[in-house]
Amino acid sequence: MKIVAICGAGIGSSGILKVNAERVLGRLGIQAEVTAAHLASLAQDAANAQVILTSPEFVDAIGKTNADIVIVENYFDTAELTRKLEAALG
Repeated sequence: MKIVAICGAGIGSSGILKVNAERVLGRLGIQAEVTAAHLASLAQDAANAQVILTSPEFVDAIGKTNADIVIVENYFDTAELTRKLEAALG
């Protein structure tokens, strides 16, 4: 399974989201490749992703995708991320 965390620049917030998603997935016992990406490389990075993690302001920029888009309000809230990943993957 592939999960892509995106933000505008692909450095800061997507990196934080990637690390927290990996922690949550580990606790849930789910194996997945989690990568951080920026909007400009999204088409390539998320071509075969099952889930895209992002904040509300980037949803419209994602465009057409077969991946489930999971909107995360607080990148540091692992409880929120756990609920949303369980819903998307369950």
